[in-house]
Amino acid sequence: MESQKIAAATRPDDLAEVLHQFHTITLEEIKAVKLMSRVDQKYIIPRQRLPELLDALSGCYHLQTIADDPIADYHTLYFDTEDLEMYTVHHNKKLQRQKLRVRCYRSTQTTFFEVKNKNNRGRTNKTRIVVPPTEFYDCMANEAVRDFLAHSSSYTPERLLPQLENQFQRLTLANYGMTERVTIDLDIRYHNHQTLRDGDLCQVVVIEVKYDSGSLHSDIKDQLNDMRLLPRRMSKYCIGTVLTNPAAKYNRFKDKLRYIEKMGRR
Repeated sequence: MESQKIAAATRPDDLAEVLHQFHTITLEEIKAVKLMSRVDQKYIIPRQRLPELLDALSGCYHLQTIADDPIADYHTLYFDTEDLEMYTVHHNKKLQRQKLRVRCYRSTQTTFFEVKNKNNRGRTNKTRIVVPPTEFYDCMANEAVRDFLAHSSSYTPERLLPQLENQFQRLTLANYGMTERVTIDLDIRYHNHQTLRDGDLCQVVVIEVKYDSGSLHSDIKDQLNDMRLLPRRMSKYCIGTVLTNPAAKYNRFKDKLRYIEKMGRR
């Protein structure tokens, strides 16, 4: 079931030339660095600087392609309680937190219900089960999802509402040593199911560097540092909630919103 609420993204023509410079890797090959349990570091960079970054990385990273297409389309729906308990836990700087979502990976035509946990050591662990694509919006009625939720979360389906929907495009890189995976999310668009408001982060790109150990050398981190782009914590769910729900508490995210606005002007 396709959402009609968020405008479809167009393919970024400005990236075509630089993407051709990469050695490619298949979805099966990149599974060696799947990193379902991982440490990650995020960056928010101006969209206009992405070609420059990719050009610098083309000699040390593989680029994932699916059916010869390097750009994958993602479609996600986040669930939360009526009073945004999961969002508020994150806002209040609780180290242990959880997000619940259904995500459609359109390039592979697969849909998963996912439970994403972060512990007090900063490690992310994600578990998931397959759901039929036709149940994207109605997955809480799926008995397998309800059973999975009962074993993976303290939240019951009765407490959960569809809160925030997003769509974005993703590039995925793996370093030549196959120890690090990088996701680059662009053209991020939101629709809030409770307020019916829309928002977007199209002026910036969200990069996530994922690895098992903090001691590993990273070419992309070195390059971002050379470009004077520093790590910045970022939750697409939380920022999307702030952009589309005026009632959400957002004091902690004011500086981040100003930073995103500044990046969009650079």
